[in-house]
Amino acid sequence: MHILVTGASGFVGQALLGRLALEGQHRLRAAYRSATAKQLLPKDVEALTIGELAAETDWTPALKGMETVVHCAARVHVMDDTAADPLSEFRRVNVAGTLALARQAQEAGVKRFIFISSIKVNGESTEPGRPYTAEDAPAPSDPYGISKMEAEQGLMALARSGGMEVVVIRPVLVYGPGVKANFLSMMRWLDKGLPLPLGGIERNRRSLVALDNLVDLIHVCLSHPCAAGQVFLASDGEDLSTTQMLRRLGRALGKSPALLPIPAAWLKAAARLAGKPAIAQRLCGSLQIDISKNRELLGWTPPSSVDEAFRKTADAYRRP
Repeated sequence: MHILVTGASGFVGQALLGRLALEGQHRLRAAYRSATAKQLLPKDVEALTIGELAAETDWTPALKGMETVVHCAARVHVMDDTAADPLSEFRRVNVAGTLALARQAQEAGVKRFIFISSIKVNGESTEPGRPYTAEDAPAPSDPYGISKMEAEQGLMALARSGGMEVVVIRPVLVYGPGVKANFLSMMRWLDKGLPLPLGGIERNRRSLVALDNLVDLIHVCLSHPCAAGQVFLASDGEDLSTTQMLRRLGRALGKSPALLPIPAAWLKAAARLAGKPAIAQRLCGSLQIDISKNRELLGWTPPSSVDEAFRKTADAYRRP
């Protein structure tokens, strides 16, 4: 198979290329925003510098001879966006840029376009025991989620015009070796043995997805005939409370977390007083997804358990 991966230097794109390169069965091409992003490229992967993901980007050299596109590139969600108009910026990249790539891919004869979207298309939170499904009506609440939803809608409309299949994958929080941002900060806190007021958050449930599991789902969607025209949610298939997650991640790090049993209601109240209610929502709220569709339609179950994936993530963190 001839496969183009965009966002090839990113967390997901780099891992996917590594998996595909190890198989040695594909012609692989990686699209990068800048020449300096081509580090750690697997052997026998062709690299092209394309520039920004935008409506005017010319993808002709990257798409030539390709059968499948896995589109990982995006303007990603950030906590404190400094753009004057965040929605316009997200639309410029994630909607206009994505649809320009897809139209050019269709014209170039690409057979399948896999779009890595986000669970934020579904929304921000769920009630415990009432997970999101792939068939739920979209309900994004922030500019990033709105832009991903609009890109999905444009891609599905393009697919209906014929000539190219579209597959959408919406991951929850992705973790794994090399993870950054909040998950990395959490590992650092646990590793240092810092007391955390998070020992009383037992009733919420959060879905996560290990990088290896997400890459495996993408791999199945490359060729499975039943994937065409479908939306799939991606998780590890096991939901954890915040306290459970910290205890099991601590165990993977060889640590016994110092978790203070502060009631979740107190944490929410403190966050509101501090003007940070979103932080309390991520720590105390639930966000669950149902991946039964993946099992039923694709025969896919996550190959790595949460504890296996936590150990692999922790091992990479401890490695110099």
